[in-house]
Amino acid sequence: MSTRRQPLRPLPTSTPAAQGVDASGVHAFLDALEAAPGIEPHSLMILRHDHVVASGWWAPYTPDRLHLLYSLSKSFTATAAGLAVAEGLIGLDDPVISYFPELDADITDPRSRAMLVRHVASMSSGHLDETYERAHALDPDELVRGFLLLPPDRDPGTVFAYNQPTTYTLAAILERVTGQPLTEYLRPRLLDPLGIGEVAWTRDRAGRELGFSGLHATTDAIARFGLLYLRDGMWEGERLLPEGWAAEASRVHIANADGTPEGALSDWQQGYGFQFWTSRHGYRGDGAYGQYCLVLPEHDVVVAMTSATEDMQEILNLAWEHLLPAFGPGGRRTLSGRQEEDTALAERFARLALPPAPGKPAPPDRAETWSGAEFAPDDSARETLRALTGVRVSTDGEGWRLTLVEDGHGLELPLGQGGWTVTEEPVPVAAGGGWADADTLVADLAFLETPHHLVVTCSLTDRTFTARWSTEPLHGGRLHSMKAPRGSV
Repeated sequence: MSTRRQPLRPLPTSTPAAQGVDASGVHAFLDALEAAPGIEPHSLMILRHDHVVASGWWAPYTPDRLHLLYSLSKSFTATAAGLAVAEGLIGLDDPVISYFPELDADITDPRSRAMLVRHVASMSSGHLDETYERAHALDPDELVRGFLLLPPDRDPGTVFAYNQPTTYTLAAILERVTGQPLTEYLRPRLLDPLGIGEVAWTRDRAGRELGFSGLHATTDAIARFGLLYLRDGMWEGERLLPEGWAAEASRVHIANADGTPEGALSDWQQGYGFQFWTSRHGYRGDGAYGQYCLVLPEHDVVVAMTSATEDMQEILNLAWEHLLPAFGPGGRRTLSGRQEEDTALAERFARLALPPAPGKPAPPDRAETWSGAEFAPDDSARETLRALTGVRVSTDGEGWRLTLVEDGHGLELPLGQGGWTVTEEPVPVAAGGGWADADTLVADLAFLETPHHLVVTCSLTDRTFTARWSTEPLHGGRLHSMKAPRGSV
């Protein structure tokens, strides 16, 4: 489901120096991000004292591009819950089962029946592990029922487990009491007042917006959301969130430390609130593969970021190492020195770009052989993408194209060599790459509304191809679904 609006007005901007931010620290953070082999940054916005002091997008990613937020979606679901509490639609101390009377006869376990709304809001349902697969197996059509049929291992409210069905159940309660999908409920109460434009939220087979994942939004939307929390729910003189909700949602409701020395250094073992993590500094909403909304009240800072990485802790380590000092005293540099650094930083942000995918031009003596060549999946490709049944390489004399055949439908992509070539329909993709040798073509396909790349390698020798995700999609890997789920609202 997608809702489209135009932002009311841009966020205020300022220079880093004017807001007490040392540009050299931001430079150092960028240096570290770009040097880290396992991190691919897509966007970054830094706000201090209500002003954007630094922002940029690594081409081919752009400011108006929606990006899959994965579990950062949870924080938006919790915000909807806070609004519903204020409107008297739900109560945090209500039993979860009370919102699903049709399940009352099925749910007999005392712990399941004792589970409260605040327990599903804080990931403290009493289960010791993730329950999604087991709940889905019990009831593929109604995840809430499958979840509630799984007896908690401990009393609700006593133990933490990161558990997708808890947030899904919270979202299902909200949809039931409001009579609206989350996006429709949030649009007049939160999204429009904040000036957030288009958003899109993936739905499940029951037609519900997932709640625990699947929200697509711009980096600007993340930044506005974080700033609202930093300001205790106030926006341009208007109260959007109940007074105190930001503090209530972001405080520790359930401990999750394991007591190890390593745990003390983990930003995932500092406690959990209402769909927000407590960090070693401030608090945050975050999503798989590096989607962040960092709120740092002690520095009056919000950091919004999208990226692709398997090492999310490392991004936070780099932020604490380089950005936190940048929010402290500015040192002894002269005013002109600070202005020069600010100018250099703005120029750097303006030219951010991902390095082009490597590859040589088509070998002239093999061009006729390559043109029109078709490739079947090898065994590893069949495991990665079962619906991807073929690849075809072609040229019109001016450029090369790669056509991926999935479920009988072709996804035709111009292959940018020495850079990225962007295609918007039917799926936003930036394609790059080229020939590793006369018999091997390697294409890097960045699905621009997600944190995912697919690397396709075609071998002319045996007419097969391999396919490998750089980060594994968590909502299924069908290529035609690797985009924001736009609809008419």
